[in-house]
Amino acid sequence: MSVPRDVACRELVDLVTDYFEGVLTPEEVAAVEAHLDQCPGCRAYLVQMRATIAATGAVRVDTLPDDAVADLLDAFRRSRG
Repeated sequence: MSVPRDVACRELVDLVTDYFEGVLTPEEVAAVEAHLDQCPGCRAYLVQMRATIAATGAVRVDTLPDDAVADLLDAFRRSRG
């Protein structure tokens, strides 16, 4: 078995959605989990993301006001920037 490649914290943040959705390759999953084993900050981030998803998972986009959708999309675009 090969050693998982290193994943930086920033990369983990970019991969977390795919990790939750189960669409990462087995090698990517191993790399993310190896990073999580060593990084308490990213483990805390994962817990926070799961809590956020649980709290907001029932909110449908079509129930949000247009300005709220625009604000969320703008914040997402800025964070990816």
